[in-house]
Amino acid sequence: MESIKESVKHMPGFDKFQERYEQMKHQVLSDPGVMRFLRENPDISDVHAEKLLSSFYTFQNEQHACRNCPGLDKCPNLMQGYRSELTKVRQTVELRYKPCELKIHDEQKKTMTSLIKSYFIPKEILEARFDRLYKHSIDETRRNAISKAYEFVQMAGTGQQVKGIYFYGKFGVGKTYLLGAIANGLAEKGIHSLIIHTPEFLREMKSSLSDGSFDSKMDLLKTVPVLMLDDIGAENMTNWVRDEIIGVILQYRMMEKLPTLYTSNCDYDMLQQHLSYSQKGGLDEVKALRIMERIKHLSSPVFMGGNKNFREDF
Repeated sequence: MESIKESVKHMPGFDKFQERYEQMKHQVLSDPGVMRFLRENPDISDVHAEKLLSSFYTFQNEQHACRNCPGLDKCPNLMQGYRSELTKVRQTVELRYKPCELKIHDEQKKTMTSLIKSYFIPKEILEARFDRLYKHSIDETRRNAISKAYEFVQMAGTGQQVKGIYFYGKFGVGKTYLLGAIANGLAEKGIHSLIIHTPEFLREMKSSLSDGSFDSKMDLLKTVPVLMLDDIGAENMTNWVRDEIIGVILQYRMMEKLPTLYTSNCDYDMLQQHLSYSQKGGLDEVKALRIMERIKHLSSPVFMGGNKNFREDF
């Protein structure tokens, strides 16, 4: 009885198939990467190499795709974002995969993003970087603020107690953007942070009482390694907001020595006046003073000035 192999040889079109196969084999075995691998592994015979054509072919195609990279999202490789490598394992050859530079960068970006939590903060703020800040900051007070912010990032995570910063100045000088740069700087060091737009977040906290998420949000603000309260002083102040939210959060963070940063249009004195507002009429200066003591204990004031609106550059 004729073997299957012999039967295939007599099938119509076999000669053309054999011709195409030989062309493909020559092309694959002539690939610089494959040739280099075979030179490094001289114990692989020609017969053995021919049996490995499938692996070599995949390797060749994926290397070609990498040389003409269409981008991570359009990567045609078997494992998207990974480079294949020929590896000799005992008497056989395997394809092993390692992430390419784009994949590594993408994973690093995802990791950094996961380290930064935010509430009601625009996307462009969360993409802020110190190098962009330096490029656009010609005012001396801005440069000083950026230097203080950079020093904070460098000190964070060193085991030393780090005091937060209270950035204040008029609208549009780049205070919130600076918080974004700090958050990304911390993320590069593997440090979690949370940025919140204080007025919007405090409004949400009221509704959190009914949906059952109040305690979990309070715990997050109290315990996050670095908390950033953006635009404090712009919220509608009530006794409940001051005493049951801001006061409780800052008291916990002060006791646990967790750094807190702020941005505000108010200096310390103006913020104290804002916090002293009482719904019952008049002023509650004692409670306002208690909050300010915590803020001052947790931060150092840094003024940001300048006539040019920072937002116009972004």
